[in-house]
Amino acid sequence: MFTLEQEEYVREGLDWANVDFGMDLQKCIDMFEKPMGLLAVFEEESLFPKATDATFCEKLHANLLGKWPNFAKPNPRPDPDAHFAVIHYAATVSYNLTAWLEKNKDPLNDTIVEMIKNGSNSLMIQCFADHPGQPLETPKDQDRKKKGGGKTVSSYFKGQLDDLMTTLHKTEPHFIRCVVPNTHKEPGGVESGLVMHQYQCNGVLAGIAICRKGFPNKMLYPEFKSRYNILAAKLVAKAKNDK
Repeated sequence: MFTLEQEEYVREGLDWANVDFGMDLQKCIDMFEKPMGLLAVFEEESLFPKATDATFCEKLHANLLGKWPNFAKPNPRPDPDAHFAVIHYAATVSYNLTAWLEKNKDPLNDTIVEMIKNGSNSLMIQCFADHPGQPLETPKDQDRKKKGGGKTVSSYFKGQLDDLMTTLHKTEPHFIRCVVPNTHKEPGGVESGLVMHQYQCNGVLAGIAICRKGFPNKMLYPEFKSRYNILAAKLVAKAKNDK
């Protein structure tokens, strides 16, 4: 969003110097996606039978701490049980990786899903409608390689993220920001600190800052001419085109 907005100002011929709002995200993205990065270590430990939370934490620190500027030791103040921290462009976030490996394995078996899909509970059938269930034929090695190997939540997430980025590059994206108003799921309850933290971390404040420096409200010329015609009716009447 930051890049597209500023590129539009340049195309429109504005006297504009690019503002560095979150442009350094690439370092953090590389830390997650590169070989032996965070996702790679997570995937490897999830498939290793004897891996534990402790070995996962040790491997993360061994591979990332001191090698990536966005990876840091946790701050005990927000969460004394946190295992590591990631320095995002907006804030530093501490993470507790307890039970991550077990959750990432997603042990729901295809055979069980097939039984649910062929069961009598209409709600469960609807929930698993998009799941392929038990494959009719044994997948070939070539097909397994194309799908990225192990069936973990992180591998599915990585594949979905790649598909999303491919779609975004082919379209003109518009964003909807979802904000959690409070941590207790209370209707009408608003925690201002929590809301502002989300605005800061998901780029809303940075986006507003860019728009304030440029043009926050964009109006097509014919609409502008019609609306403000009263200010210069004679000049508008002489205008032969809407460019």
